[in-house]
Amino acid sequence: MQLVLHNIRSVHNVGSLFRTADAAGVSRIILSGYTPTPLDRFNQPRKDFAKVSLGAEHTVPWVYTKNLSTTIAKLKATGALLVALEQDPRSTPLFGWQPPTETELVLVVGNEVRGISKPLLAKCDHILEIPMRGKKESLNVAVATGVALFALTT
Repeated sequence: MQLVLHNIRSVHNVGSLFRTADAAGVSRIILSGYTPTPLDRFNQPRKDFAKVSLGAEHTVPWVYTKNLSTTIAKLKATGALLVALEQDPRSTPLFGWQPPTETELVLVVGNEVRGISKPLLAKCDHILEIPMRGKKESLNVAVATGVALFALTT
């Protein structure tokens, strides 16, 4: 499974996502938009990132892409299935959804406040949602992604 992080604004969330991706066995993380990378603008390791990721940026391969549309097209050309994690009228509950066997999944997550943009959502093959049972309507992106990664890989 691969993971796309698009327009995540918090370096702490991204560091946490790297750590969780390592634990879940993610094969690659694709960063895009203004998502912070493990390296700063001078190509030096970010201390704030490393503090949260505990070095997972060295164990999970990652790439930054300027053109996510091109990257998505390449993924789809290989037969990968893009699955968005988003609250949407078209979403399916995460629990109970069964991905096709022998298909590489690419989990797409978006901005902490706005979520995944409509154009990016339209490029995804499925939209999954974590059912909310309490009064709050959402989870932190790093927490939600952790839930989804382990639900999809077990």
